[in-house]
Amino acid sequence: MSTTIMEQLCQLLEPLSKFTDALASETRVTLSAIKPVLDHITRDVLVEKDTEPSLAKEMKRGCDPCSQTQRSKLQHRRARINQQINKEMRMRAGAENLFRATTNNKVKETVALELSFVNSNLQLLKEELEELNSSMEVYQTESEAINVPMIPLGLKETKEVDLTVPLKEYICEHYREDSSLFEKETKEFMELRQAMRTPSRNEAGLELLIEYYNQLYYLDQRFFPPHRTLGVHFHWYDSLTGVPSCQRALAFEKGSVLFNVGALYTQIGARQDRSAAAGIDKAIDAFQRAAGAFNFLKENFSNAPSLDMSSPSLCMLVRLMIAQVQECVFERVTLTTQDTHFTSQLQVAQEAARVSDVYSLVLQTMSQPLVKDYVPFSWASMVQVKSEHFRALSHYYAAVALCDRTQSIDEEECDEEGEKALLQLHVSNPAGPPLSQVLRDPEERRKLGKAHLRRALIRHEEAMRVHGLCKILRKMDILQEVLSFVHKRSLDKYSEMDREDDFDETAEAPEIHSQTQQKPDIIPPNFSTVQVTDIFRRLVCTANALANQRPAKEAQET
Repeated sequence: MSTTIMEQLCQLLEPLSKFTDALASETRVTLSAIKPVLDHITRDVLVEKDTEPSLAKEMKRGCDPCSQTQRSKLQHRRARINQQINKEMRMRAGAENLFRATTNNKVKETVALELSFVNSNLQLLKEELEELNSSMEVYQTESEAINVPMIPLGLKETKEVDLTVPLKEYICEHYREDSSLFEKETKEFMELRQAMRTPSRNEAGLELLIEYYNQLYYLDQRFFPPHRTLGVHFHWYDSLTGVPSCQRALAFEKGSVLFNVGALYTQIGARQDRSAAAGIDKAIDAFQRAAGAFNFLKENFSNAPSLDMSSPSLCMLVRLMIAQVQECVFERVTLTTQDTHFTSQLQVAQEAARVSDVYSLVLQTMSQPLVKDYVPFSWASMVQVKSEHFRALSHYYAAVALCDRTQSIDEEECDEEGEKALLQLHVSNPAGPPLSQVLRDPEERRKLGKAHLRRALIRHEEAMRVHGLCKILRKMDILQEVLSFVHKRSLDKYSEMDREDDFDETAEAPEIHSQTQQKPDIIPPNFSTVQVTDIFRRLVCTANALANQRPAKEAQET
């Protein structure tokens, strides 16, 4: 057998040997001389090679386990840390049981020392995992445009589960069929589960996750009756803490897959190029669908064993996604509003105030007792930075609208539309003359605009202060660049509006009333977009046929 293989190998390599010998010879090699060799290589080597089942052909569409992108490497590191956390927690549980059970003081001292080492290792691993979860830059777009980074969510990791034996036993016991006849279906389902553990970061990866989710529906109907379980344990790791959770309920598996659908949408939204309207629209759609997935999970799955799938955490994630949608809406408004029209600038100011408000709501949610110690510090810091940043932008754009036309204002801008827009700009009326007079008086507009710039600078400085307190955010060069740029822009504008003979104390500008042109939608997952066929459909047909035969058989016996 080995001789035959060697002969085939030599025969396969012979044309390649002739080709390399021809190239290595000192004589001049012509195309006509090596053309027969090239034809033989193309016909007998490359064609035969293509007929072999390759890894690419066997790999499930939407699955990319060998991907070497920065995002996939980050996910592999997260999986490794999750396994280490699981190991340390098992060691700690065993040591704690031994500490409680033993009465030997020397053994207790030894176990207590071991527990201190284990707890130290766990703390280090959790800090390393938190740093990985705070790595936002690798998920952002590679475009040269300067945008504030978005917050993505890492995928939940799971351990391999072998369903072969439980499914075979259930087929024999419940359906009274030869389980060996369904090995192909069992293998297909196991391969699908293995593939969905490493989805690609695109639409194909989402389709793979939804395909597996839909197959779980059929599996639940066929193999998971309410009165019993298969005895299979599904292991999943918390997305943020890495703490393992285990349940026999198939609902836990379905909920974890749905969580990954939402997490994958956050990564797709974060990677969009938001310097163009098309990229902004894709990011809006992705974040709205992420919010829909997390909201669907919150409303339809209860008693989650892990914190990331608890109701308070999911509520926080939904609000975070909505805030990022609102941020994208603001970016689209600023991208499409290129003119310096008075009312247009006021609309931009109100959009920025709206973004600040929703991020403030997210920060309040992150400060709740059940979520505060769970959310990464960098996330809370980023949300606070964005709340201050967009509040500063709201005052800046209000100042631009008021100050850019200090010499003269078009008659069109002095009409009722401009006055109405200015009346709706503030939460409360500013001190001083009526707004109708402010609109027509360049000096009054300059004073009010200067007051808004002063508040903008205060907010900019607060955003930079919060940014400086977080080690993770300090490493994000693009965020530092954005904050420095907008601060300098407001400072330059303030210097432009300031006068040497201006001895009057600057009045306090009121807050901007938030308003948006587009309210975010929470788009629930549409599982019908991925059409699947029950893998075990043949088993169901056989069972139905068997059920139809039983009455006739029982009648013959009687």
